[in-house]
Amino acid sequence: MGGQNLTNDRKKLTQTAAVTAALMALPFLIKMIMGNEYGVLIACTMLVYILAVSGLDILFGYSGQISLGHAAFFCIGAYTTGLLNYYFGTPLYITIPLAVILSTAFGGLLAYPASKLKFHFLSLATIAFGELVFNFLRVSPGSFTRDSRGVNVVGISFLVEKSSQQQDYTAWYFFLLFWVALALLAKHFLVHSRTGRAFTAIRENTYAADGMGINVRWNKILAFMVSAFYTGLSGAFFVHLYKYISPETAMQKQSVLFLTMLLFGGTGSMLGPIIGVVVVAILLEVIRPLQEYQMLLYGALLLVVIIALPGGIYGGIKDAIVSYKRKKMARNLAVSGKGGDGDA
Repeated sequence: MGGQNLTNDRKKLTQTAAVTAALMALPFLIKMIMGNEYGVLIACTMLVYILAVSGLDILFGYSGQISLGHAAFFCIGAYTTGLLNYYFGTPLYITIPLAVILSTAFGGLLAYPASKLKFHFLSLATIAFGELVFNFLRVSPGSFTRDSRGVNVVGISFLVEKSSQQQDYTAWYFFLLFWVALALLAKHFLVHSRTGRAFTAIRENTYAADGMGINVRWNKILAFMVSAFYTGLSGAFFVHLYKYISPETAMQKQSVLFLTMLLFGGTGSMLGPIIGVVVVAILLEVIRPLQEYQMLLYGALLLVVIIALPGGIYGGIKDAIVSYKRKKMARNLAVSGKGGDGDA
């Protein structure tokens, strides 16, 4: 038994080392194949979206609360750091934490009344919140959000090439990879903690969770706040990666994009959001010349998930592995049974 555990530990260590090596080599491989850093920028965008979609997964995949206005938290994070930097030149090590705090606070403010809502009522409330944020950013008092013009900001100084003053996307990749790894590690500990088990109980049956002594309303609010924390952080990184943000980022299609990525990859898992972001982002790059058909693609992907892959790609892979193991076990039992009959 001890030898088997040691073998499993070695196998996991080898797999972890292989994945780490692949991730570290990825930006250099992309530049070698494409001859420029555009592909690395896309990889950076994927990492930003993995943060946002992982946050949405905590809300929807683990606590069972749907949100169709999550782009609002994304933009609150982006605009907070962007406007503070644009108007006051506030250092980013101050603006980014403030952006995350404000996004989390708005998550709690929305969740307090919305925690009593269910299903379509909750989705309508989050849509309304998203529309409020979008319209506020587009037509703000005194135009302090710069309205439809958007906000131009500086990049993070140590992620900018000194000679050309251009973004160093390879440095950005490793910077974002560190934060994504940290966020996913925190998510792992959260969902396997007592709080995470409370989220899952609420998702499965609210009344049963309440009967078990779980504070349903507080845990729903907490899930919203944690989700907004992740999404606000991703928005704060996004605005400095692209050095620009506009109200269009808060539109409904951005929230639908996050939800599509989550459902397509698989909810309630660590790998599901990652798979969904990577696959959908690649598909969007492929159809970039046909941008007007993006919402059509989202709809098609959602239909595929609902009809063919209700558990997403990750769920489908898990089901296929379980089915294969069951068939293999059945064959082995059949062979051993025939062997026993022959010996008898």
